[in-house]
Amino acid sequence: MDKLLIRGGRPLHGDIAISGAKNAALPELCAALLTAEPVVLHNVPRLQDVATMLKLIRNMGVTAERDDNGMVSINAGGLHTPEAPYELVKTMRASVLALGPLLARFGRARVSLPGGCAIGSRPVDQHIKGLQAMGAEIVVEHGYMIATLPAGRTRLKGARITTDMVTVTGTENFLMAATLAEGETILENAAQEPEIADLAEMLIAMGARIEGHGTSRIRIQGVDALHGCTHAVVADRIEAGTFLCAVAATGGDVLLRHARAEHLDAVVEKLQEAGVKIAPVEGGMRVMSAGAAKLKAQGFRTTEYPGFPTDMQAQFMALNCVAHGTAAVTETIFENRFMHVNELVRLGARIQVDGRVAIIEGLDGTARLSGAAVMATDLRASASLVIAGLVAEGETVVERIYHLDRGYDRMEAKLRALGADIERIE
Repeated sequence: MDKLLIRGGRPLHGDIAISGAKNAALPELCAALLTAEPVVLHNVPRLQDVATMLKLIRNMGVTAERDDNGMVSINAGGLHTPEAPYELVKTMRASVLALGPLLARFGRARVSLPGGCAIGSRPVDQHIKGLQAMGAEIVVEHGYMIATLPAGRTRLKGARITTDMVTVTGTENFLMAATLAEGETILENAAQEPEIADLAEMLIAMGARIEGHGTSRIRIQGVDALHGCTHAVVADRIEAGTFLCAVAATGGDVLLRHARAEHLDAVVEKLQEAGVKIAPVEGGMRVMSAGAAKLKAQGFRTTEYPGFPTDMQAQFMALNCVAHGTAAVTETIFENRFMHVNELVRLGARIQVDGRVAIIEGLDGTARLSGAAVMATDLRASASLVIAGLVAEGETVVERIYHLDRGYDRMEAKLRALGADIERIE
């Protein structure tokens, strides 16, 4: 099992390209199931979750080929098995995104209940209720969601769907399903993430009629069929935010090509308050930091977009560990998303957790974290441990980095290009 060996203490300098967003690429691969015509996606990141999704749709009879430049060509014309088996989806939450497109196009689907990171409850009941409102009949048995249309119906029907909570994958599932439904669908309390707006733009390029994407109310007029398209996946704002935190903690001057500052307003604002200089530039963002000695700890509360993202909580906590002052971090999205705390403490961080609140007492820029062997527990926890290792004294070994590979495209190679002393070891 691979590990990362990090020798800390080096500032980061140079420029790197931010990859396409995992959370856009996965639903967009599923969106290609909505048509029998070819779909071409550019800027698809090389991630384990993407490889799993490609394996999943190939298992259905879909032709999917990728090159070394981030292009994936998909043809679902030969799709013969609208099923996502447990063996292929047990490690990936996003498998649930196959449910809506398969049901919309074929009138039936059998999708395993999903896996993914163990960061808390992420129930599928909202997906089921929304698709039932569109006329689907869904039962859950033997670990599978089995969805069909009632006898005599060949299409889903438009509906007004108001979810009990803001759900990103739920919004994406309903959005894709509604494109081929009869009549109008209105999604209330819709998630507003940039990845959802990007998915909508792809669907519009396929012939869908969608308004309001990027807001909490999305309107979709169903069409008889969708056609193929070519689409470029939006840049990954979480990868960009992770590198912003890495440079902030280590110090340095880095250009993040393709990063979009407008997708990271809450994170950028907190980093600037911490003393980091961030400026949007043509084609990306530039980040400049004097390192831990000049950082001021910042409290924040995670919430749905456009608030502070839960996917950036662990990385910013690592930065707070070496900053001046004390900060409170409140996690409101997932109940188990402080599992990285014990590992940061192994490196010398001073953190106390009380329920959903973590109190971080910074090292005031005068002391260093101390390298040690640590274990990644989920995707973003992995990134926080890498950031901590970059500023720690001595050697840090991060184990279980298969979590990291699920969401970061060759992170160690990008960090090495910026001057970090980091290597992957077996």
